[in-house]
Amino acid sequence: MPPAANWPNGAKIAVQFVLNYEEGGENCILHGDAASEAFLSEITGAQPWPGQRHWNMESIYEYGARAGFWRVHRILGDVPVTVYGVATALARAPEQVAAMKASGWEIASHGLKWVEHKDMSADEERAQIREAIRLHTEVTGAPPRGWYTGRCSMNTVDLAAEEGDLAYIADSYADDLPYWVKAGGKDQLIVPYTMDCNDMRFSIQAGFTTGADFEQMLRDAFDVLYAEGEAGAPKMLSIGLHCRLIGRPSRAAALQRALAYMQSRDGVWFATREQIADHWVQEHPVDEGLRPSQMDLDTFVAEFGGIFEHSPWIAEGAHGLELGPMHDSASGVHNALARVFRSATEEQRLGVLTAHPDLAGKLAAAGKLTAESTAEQAGAGLDLLTDEERATFQRLNADYVERHGFPFIIAVKDNTKASILEAFQNRIANDRGTEFAEACKQVERIAELRLQEKLGQ
Repeated sequence: MPPAANWPNGAKIAVQFVLNYEEGGENCILHGDAASEAFLSEITGAQPWPGQRHWNMESIYEYGARAGFWRVHRILGDVPVTVYGVATALARAPEQVAAMKASGWEIASHGLKWVEHKDMSADEERAQIREAIRLHTEVTGAPPRGWYTGRCSMNTVDLAAEEGDLAYIADSYADDLPYWVKAGGKDQLIVPYTMDCNDMRFSIQAGFTTGADFEQMLRDAFDVLYAEGEAGAPKMLSIGLHCRLIGRPSRAAALQRALAYMQSRDGVWFATREQIADHWVQEHPVDEGLRPSQMDLDTFVAEFGGIFEHSPWIAEGAHGLELGPMHDSASGVHNALARVFRSATEEQRLGVLTAHPDLAGKLAAAGKLTAESTAEQAGAGLDLLTDEERATFQRLNADYVERHGFPFIIAVKDNTKASILEAFQNRIANDRGTEFAEACKQVERIAELRLQEKLGQ
C-alpha cells in the first residue's frame, strides 16, 4: 500500500515544476567534447558530428538561455520551482542564476555536463560528480541538496549518494511518491521524476505535436491524482520543463493554461522537490525495522523459520528466491514462503500439516506449544475451556486425525471458539483430498497472520 503523504494543510496533491537548465552544458567541441550535441532539440533525427561544431544545434540551445528561460521565468516566477542545473551551464549563466535565486527557486544539481554517463567508469563519473558539486557551490553559493543526472549510468545513484550530502536523488521514474533506498552505503531518499508530463516529448517522434497535447497531458495527470487525493491517497505530480522547448512561444501558452487550471483548484500544494523531501523525512523517516530482502540466510531463517510451524526448510527455500524491496513487508515475505510451500511435494506439505498441534490438545495442556500457537489458541479462548468443551475437542481431534491423517487446522485468529467448533464439525466429514487442500489453505492463512503481527500490514 502506498504510504500516506499527509501533505501540508491537508493538500490533495503536490505539484512540482522542474526547469532543466542545460544550455551551456551540452556536448560541444568548444567545451572539450568529441562531438556536437544530438539530444532533445528541434532537429529531428540529429546525430553527433565528431570533431565538428553544429551551428544549428548550438543556436537552439542558445535560445533556451537567451529567450526561453526568461519566458518561463515570467510565467513561473511566483511558483515554487526546482531547477535541475547543469553546473557548467549555471557557470555560464550568472543573470539566470540571479533570477532563480531572487524567485526563491531551489537549484538542484543536474551533473557537471549534459552528457551521457552510461559508458563512464565509476571513477570518472565520481570525479564528475565531485566537480559538479564543487562548481555548483562556487556558482550558486551553496551545495545542492537535490540531484538528477538524467542521462545516467547504473552507478549514478550510488555515486551521488556517496559523494553528496543530498536530501534527495531524482534519478528514478518508479513512483508518484518519494521512497527510501539503500544507496552509497546509506539510506537515501528518492523523489522520483517523470518522463510523461515532460516537454522533452516535443523533441521525440512519439511525443507532443502541439502545445495542446502537452496541456492535455498535464491536466489529465492532475485530474487523476487530484481525485486520488480527494479519495484519501494524495500523490505528487512532477512536471518537467526545458528552457529551449517549453520556452518557445508556440508552447509557452500551454504551460500558462495548465498552470492557471491547477491554481484554480483548492488543496493544491505547489512545492520544490527540496520541500517535498524535507516533508517526507518528517512524515516518513527511515524505517529501521526488518528488511527481509537484505538478510543473510541464517538471519532470514531465524526470523521466519517458525512462520510455517516447525518447518524452517520453507524459509530456507524462500531466501533463495529473487527477493527485493517489494518483499520487505508481511505480504511480500508471505508470498515468498507460500511459493515454497505450494511447490513442495505432497509429502513435504503433509509434514507441515502434521507439525501443527491439535487444537486444545495434550500439548496445549502440557504447555508445550510454540509461542505462536500458544498465543493464537489463547486468543480464541481455547485455553479456558470447560471440562466438557475440552472433552469435545479431544474427541473431535481423535476422529479427525483417524479419518484424514493430520490434525485439524484452522486460523484461530479469524474465528471464535464457537465458529472453530462449528468448522470442526462441518469439515470432519470431508473427503481427504478436499480437507488436505483446506488444511493447506489454513496453514497459509496462519502464516499470513503471524507475519502481519511480526512486520505489520
